[in-house]
Amino acid sequence: MNDTALLDEMRALLDEAQRVVVFTGAGISTESGIPDFRSPGTGLWNKVKPIEFQDFMASEDVRQESWRRRFTGDRSMEGAKPNNGHKAVAKLVAEGKVTAVITQNVDNLFQDAGIPDEQVVELHGNASYAKCLSCGTRYELADLEAQFNDLGRVAPCSRCGGIVKSATISFGQAMPEDAMLRAQRFTESCDLMLTTGSTLIVYPAAGFPEHAKRLGAKLVILNREATPLDGIADLVVHGEIGPALSYVVGVN
Repeated sequence: MNDTALLDEMRALLDEAQRVVVFTGAGISTESGIPDFRSPGTGLWNKVKPIEFQDFMASEDVRQESWRRRFTGDRSMEGAKPNNGHKAVAKLVAEGKVTAVITQNVDNLFQDAGIPDEQVVELHGNASYAKCLSCGTRYELADLEAQFNDLGRVAPCSRCGGIVKSATISFGQAMPEDAMLRAQRFTESCDLMLTTGSTLIVYPAAGFPEHAKRLGAKLVILNREATPLDGIADLVVHGEIGPALSYVVGVN
């Protein structure tokens, strides 16, 4: 079956479905210029060892090193714009076809594409702002960077004195309970899950497509490379995500 025939089949499955959930990983954002984390040689984790959450919490020096990396390291996420993959998903949400997007991404591009916050479930948090781990006060990164440049450090929370951290989930940090519960509810109510741009090897997040399939939903996988769940999927398409979704959904 040629690529166009596979994409036509994907379109037919989406047309038949009533409650689609889209599950995404970093692969949908690489076309916006944001590198992923795991690709051999190019992934961000090949270049710098991630800071563990327990080390961040235990040491002021480690916390400031984390902020130094944040403000002097890779900044490709800043200024990145939604690509046709994000726009296609946003169109499906606007049309009422997609009930929710469950994402492993932290780049805020689905919201930038116009999807309401309440329909985006961020399993690994959001890198576009920071918050106090004690009281939840939100801090804008531009303000923290100015503080870091002036003082050489990011100060504790001005409201409660707690630790301020990027609103992402770090290695060793507990998954956000609310996001996990919301993802489970959306997964259990969908009749089709479209998985795109994810290696489907990071658990517990990758458990959601498996769970959806086990409950009887159709599973469609669109990804550049093979995934461990290809064997149980109803349809697998290997290719570039933005162009494929543009064709299926009708985004220019």
